Amino acid sequence: MNTDKAISPAVGYRTVNSSGMKIFYREAGESNAPALLLLHGFPTSSHMFRGLIPLLADRYHVIAPDLPGFGFTQAPQRGQFKYTFDNLAGAIDDFAHTIGLDRFAIYVFDYGARSGSVSRSSIPSASPRSSRRMATPMKRA
Repeated sequence: MNTDKAISPAVGYRTVNSSGMKIFYREAGESNAPALLLLHGFPTSSHMFRGLIPLLADRYHVIAPDLPGFGFTQAPQRGQFKYTFDNLAGAIDDFAHTIGLDRFAIYVFDYGARSGSVSRSSIPSASPRSSRRMATPMKRA
């Protein structure tokens, strides 16, 4: 009988005020490790990454926010927030800035892909080539 137990990194559940709304996010890994921002698809939330986050947290500082209007993130009224990809990307940029992410890679899925690509294009140091490179599948250890 194998008595070795896999130790799963702790996942924190946090909220932060950003872009005039309360953003919920999951976070795991050491804060000094390379940062990896996980952006979920439609109509899900960061919950879709619940199994992936612990697998990455031993090597990366993993952050998975719920996009505005999804999961546990506040859903502003349509009169207060226009639900466009540009505005979702702006909310993600503001969120990253608010929690102190200066440099990070993005793992995107479905709906998050458009938000993430618009978000990366607004960062002067992110070239279209670096955005494509981020879409490369990660190797398993």
